[in-house]
Amino acid sequence: MNTTDFLSISSAICPDRDAMVFEGERWTYSQASERVNKLAHALGELGLKKGDRVAMLQVNCPECVESYYAAAKLGAIFAPLNFRAKVDELSYMIANAEARMLFVGKRYVDMARAMLPSLSCVEQCISIGSKEADMLFYGDLVSSSSADEVSSEIGDEDITILMYTAGTTGRPKGVPLRHDGFVSYILENVDPASPEIEERNLLTVPLYHVAGIQGMLAATYGGRTLILMRQFEVKEWLETVQKERATRAMLVPTMLKTIIDYRDFAKYDLSSLQVITYGAASMPFEVISKAMKVMPWARFINAFGQTETASTITILGPEDHIIEGTEEEKEKKLKRLAQSIGRPLPDVEVKIVDEEGKEVPGFEVGEIVAKGSRIMTGYWHDEDRTAQAFTSDGWLITGDRGWIDDEGYIFLAGRGDDMIIRGGENISPEELEDVLHSHPKVEEAAVIGVPDPEWGQQPRAIVVLKEGETASAEEVMEHCRSKLAGFKRPRSVAFVDSLPRNSVGKVLRKTLREQYGQP
Repeated sequence: MNTTDFLSISSAICPDRDAMVFEGERWTYSQASERVNKLAHALGELGLKKGDRVAMLQVNCPECVESYYAAAKLGAIFAPLNFRAKVDELSYMIANAEARMLFVGKRYVDMARAMLPSLSCVEQCISIGSKEADMLFYGDLVSSSSADEVSSEIGDEDITILMYTAGTTGRPKGVPLRHDGFVSYILENVDPASPEIEERNLLTVPLYHVAGIQGMLAATYGGRTLILMRQFEVKEWLETVQKERATRAMLVPTMLKTIIDYRDFAKYDLSSLQVITYGAASMPFEVISKAMKVMPWARFINAFGQTETASTITILGPEDHIIEGTEEEKEKKLKRLAQSIGRPLPDVEVKIVDEEGKEVPGFEVGEIVAKGSRIMTGYWHDEDRTAQAFTSDGWLITGDRGWIDDEGYIFLAGRGDDMIIRGGENISPEELEDVLHSHPKVEEAAVIGVPDPEWGQQPRAIVVLKEGETASAEEVMEHCRSKLAGFKRPRSVAFVDSLPRNSVGKVLRKTLREQYGQP
């Protein structure tokens, strides 16, 4: 089975059910399937073939979903891009993917035009939402093509998505994800479409994030109605849940906190919500405790994973969010709720190892590593980073440290690398440092993450100015604003005379975190 079968099966079982809802418009499964086939035919006539890459620069919308399935039906590889990135970052990702086609939303057309002269790989640019004289128009492609079923020879191990994620060493890393990677998770954890069971899935997590893709695929296989929001906005989210009677939602911790703290929260009817899944960053205990209190009818699931694992590998299930039993049992559950990411899913193996890759005894802290059929086999065109990502015997190094208790629950004990995670988005310190070093007054700089009650972490720049120069924190932050996606720029700056280094000159981030890592 491959992911295109998800749409075919649900279209056959519940053709008249809404497949997507977006800003007042609705498409049934039958209509969505027809549009996907039309787009696939149009792309095929433009020369798209198996293995080619198709990039998408647009916020969440039905065209993103349709483009994925159309590309997948041709055996092509879909590359969703972070629409919050700047021109230089996007150009790198598109060139690295060697994308032959670029879909671009209306608000990003000028950005695309700025990039295209340097992107010789892009043969066709397709606009979404507006007709542009120098681009093909998405609506024309769909309206002018055949609705006949499209089929290709697609292997289970063929790559279907190329997703970019931040690394601790500068440029984003391309993560090739296979059909069977997603199929393995979906078949194990999602009930198939049923004519009798209707669920409505509200998706606000961006589709350039693996959790967004997982949510989209799960909704399709389950025959659920996918309610799409362009981007998260708290009032719109509350209104949408109430209006559409959403039964499921996926949120990052920052979103959940914003929702339950909203001044008019109690005025909305959210009683339709049955399941709220959260993940992508650490969840503050105070936030999940309050969420459970103000929405006692909902079941909560903590999903832990990363792009390299095709999303979720461990879950803390609804039963773990029910604090009942003896005082000892309540204490144990409260500890798990505050610190644990749950237990591994059946289709993956997870263990804790020491620096030599040997499994450590229970309750001992080490590196969290994972293995399974859906975990990536390596980074896109990057042998060095691939070699660093795996142990000698083939286990993926997640970058997180933790320990495991006697019942198989895994507890986090911090990152094993320097990655900063802000609101579910990974930030590479080195990428930010490169931008800081380009400031004419900066001699050297390092970046660390500092705790933040709303966003989890915020980047802080530790800066050494050139001799005789003066600069304000605002000046340094403004320099970053123009060159990096907004979420990546530092939110504070500490000026120092020198950076601590070891005997070979490496900056000691641990020392910087100890000295400057407090809010």
